[in-house]
Formats: sequence, structure tokens, C-alpha cells
Amino acid sequence: MQPYDVIVLGSGNAGLCAALSAREQGARVALLERAPREQRGGNSAHTGGAFRVAYRGIEDLRCLMPDLLESEIQNSDFGAYTQDDFFGELASMSQYRTDPQVLDTVVTKSLDTLQWMTGKGVRFMPIYGRQAFKVDGKFRFWGGLTIEVSGGGLGLVDALFRRVEKDGVEVFYDCRTQRISRDPDGLWQLHCADGRQFCARALVLATGGFHANLQWRTQYLGPGWDLAKVRGSRYNTGDGIRMALDAGAVAHGNWSGCHAVFYDVNAPQMGDLNCLNQQKNYFHLGVVVNSDGKRFIDEGQDFRNYTYSSMGAKVMAQPGGVAWQIFDQHSHELLPDEYRGRQVTRIQSATLQGLIEQMEGVNGPAALHTLETYNAAVQLDVPFNPAIRDGRSTQGLEVPKSNWANPLNRPPFVAYAVTCGITFTFGGLKVSSQAQVLDEEDQPIDGLYAAGELVGNLYYVKYAGGAGLTSGSVLGRIAGAEAATGRR
Repeated sequence: MQPYDVIVLGSGNAGLCAALSAREQGARVALLERAPREQRGGNSAHTGGAFRVAYRGIEDLRCLMPDLLESEIQNSDFGAYTQDDFFGELASMSQYRTDPQVLDTVVTKSLDTLQWMTGKGVRFMPIYGRQAFKVDGKFRFWGGLTIEVSGGGLGLVDALFRRVEKDGVEVFYDCRTQRISRDPDGLWQLHCADGRQFCARALVLATGGFHANLQWRTQYLGPGWDLAKVRGSRYNTGDGIRMALDAGAVAHGNWSGCHAVFYDVNAPQMGDLNCLNQQKNYFHLGVVVNSDGKRFIDEGQDFRNYTYSSMGAKVMAQPGGVAWQIFDQHSHELLPDEYRGRQVTRIQSATLQGLIEQMEGVNGPAALHTLETYNAAVQLDVPFNPAIRDGRSTQGLEVPKSNWANPLNRPPFVAYAVTCGITFTFGGLKVSSQAQVLDEEDQPIDGLYAAGELVGNLYYVKYAGGAGLTSGSVLGRIAGAEAATGRR
């Protein structure tokens, strides 16, 4: 049996931050990853790498992006995103169910944690490609997001792994932990599927949620969720949650809720690092219809950052679990790269009638009526501005479009077939603001910490884009430091 001061389970962003933080305190650290080396990085490797961070203005951002060009500053309106903004948006999106102490920790430590990450080799940059539109000669960022990691999620994971390896953290791949327990001396014992055993004074769980566990999805999310495509890592099956519950942790959070998006209908059934960007998240710039030819969401209810994570459930409830996103040349050029890959299920036509005829399985007459009725309802006297909630809406429709409503009248017309892709689940473990795993009496379980998507304190009902990587980094850094110092 190999003894360590701290063992971290899971090699996503949260786990890597925990391992680096513990090593920084002088601990002997092992990182155990269930996946093979080429599939390392957990869900983080499947993300676009956007981080939500509280900042007061450009000087705070300069700390995160020291190579920011003066021309970029002059040509961009970065604005500010205060701690009150960050806290208020996530609290309201959870319908005020989120743990205020844990959320406050994430918010108030966000800038400092990201600065710490730059010191570990992570390079941040403005998120021009997905979160900024040029309006009146300046790039304007929207939806509370202004920065991303160079190279996206894979770039994030690679940068953190370079530092993990440099700092002497011992990494074990193809190492699935199946059971944890504590011996009479207080050591955590880890038993792995291949017979390997490890022990440590402190253990950090960062194994993600259970989005890739078909049985648990159906059991906790409900009927039909076994049919969802898995957007993220195939290895996030709830192992860490199950083992913690067996060790006395309390189940916590929105176990019937999840982050699920519009996803290409022909995307792989499981997330594939060689086939990323299968989500289709810019529906707010177009119109979405189901197989009955009817609209079923307010596409412009809010910026997509605040609504996209609930779209998977919405499309799952439609006939066949399929829908079509439709755009014309008002907005098609504003769509990011996720709409331009080689694997995209895309059709195009010079007329709406021709487009609808190509939309397999759709009630054509109903769809044409829906789109013509929508076109007539757009308030053309309100200017279109994709960088703000512009109030350009429809009038008199049963399902309104509240912002960014353009009539579909500028050919060619383009449509994308989408279904549900699940990213991660909201339910998990209850942790303190020091990332300690709590039991049913709200007491910390000695030497047990958690960070990342298996934390059940934060997300209920809705999710704000970029919050997951930030919370994983903040709580991961805290968990690693607490696990290391608590060993003494």
C-alpha cells in the first residue's frame, strides 16, 4: 500500500487545482485518474474554457491577462462584473437555494484564484470569439463573461498538468477507485479496481457528477434521460459521490436537475475529445421549432449564458427529442465556430419553403405557418443589438421572443438539427466553505474534501456559463490547502 499525505481523485480542473495547492503546502500528493492518459482532464477538457470572475475594471483584468494589447483595450468595452453582480445572478438563478456561504467564497475568491492559476502556467485571454459583438466600433462583452483560457478546456488541462508534473505530483492513470474507508489510525484507505491500494491522511474528491451513469440519470433525473447524449466525459459516473455517501456523507442539492444543452443530433453518443464543439448554444439569435413545426421556447428570454443549460431538458420533452434551430442572414454570420465544424448537421435553402422541405420529420405546413406568423410579429421599430438585452421582441404570439427578434427574410436560410446533450448533474455532496465534506449532522468528515461538479451546494434549476470552472478552481485550491495543512 502506497502512503501519501494527500490523495486527489479526478484530473479535471478542480482536481488539478487541488493537487497543485496541496503540493504548494509541501504535502506528498498523488493524483488518481480513472481514465487513460489520452482521456485525462474530466469534463474540463470538454469545455470551451470560459471563466466567470468578479472584477472592477480593466486593471483587474490586466492582472489575469498581462499580455493584453493596448489596441485590444482601446477597441473593447470590458466594463465591470462586480462581486454583487456575480453573487446576485447565481443566487437568483438558483431561486435562492444556493448555499450563500459557499457561493460567497467562490465569488470573493474568484479573482485571486485565477491570478494564482496564471502563476501555475494558465494563460487567460479575452473571449472575443464567443462572448463579444462589435457594436459602434467596439467589442462589447455580454452575459457576464469576458475571459477564457487559451486553447479552451484542453489548453487549461494541459497547462495545469505541465505544472503538476513539474511540481512532482505523482499521477496514476487507468486507476478507478472503487471503495474508500478509514482505518483506526484515521488514514483513508483507497481500494482500486485493478487491486492497487493507497492510503493518505486526507482525501480530495473531484470525480465529477453522474451524467455518464445511465441508470442514475433515469433514477434521479427522470424518464427519458437514458436517451440523452453525453456531452462531457464518459468517466463521470458518480463514483466519488457513491463512495462519499458510503463513508457517511449526506446527499445534497438538486439531484433531479442538470446542465443539458442543445446538441447536434448526429453527435457521438458519448463525449469525444476528437469531436468537440457539438453544442449549439446561439439559439437566441434565431428561431427554434420542434417536429410538430411549433416554437416551444422564448429564444430571447435572456442571454444564452443564463438559459442554455436548460435547453436540453426542453428539447428532450419534444416529439422525438429533436428540434431545429433556424437562422437567416440577419444573424448567421454572428454564430461562432460550433456552427461551422465538419460534423455539423446543417441544411440551407434560398427559401423558407425549401428549407422546411429538407427538415426531416417536421410537419412542413405547420412549420411554415409558425415562421410566417413569427415574422409578422417582430417589432421592427426596435433596433437590433446582440450585445445588450435589446427589447426587440415579438407581439401577440403565444410563445414570445423577448429579445433579438429578427424576421426570417434574408436568404439564404440555414437550419441545424439538435437534440439533448447532458453536460453535468447538479446533485452531489454537501461541503462547507472550506471544501470539507459534511455528514448528516452538518459536521465535517475528518480528512475528506470535495470540489468540482460533485459539490451539491451551488446549482439549482439554472446555471450561469463559466461558473463551473471558476467554482472548481476556487474550491479545489481551498480543498488542497486544507487537506495538506490538516495533515500536520
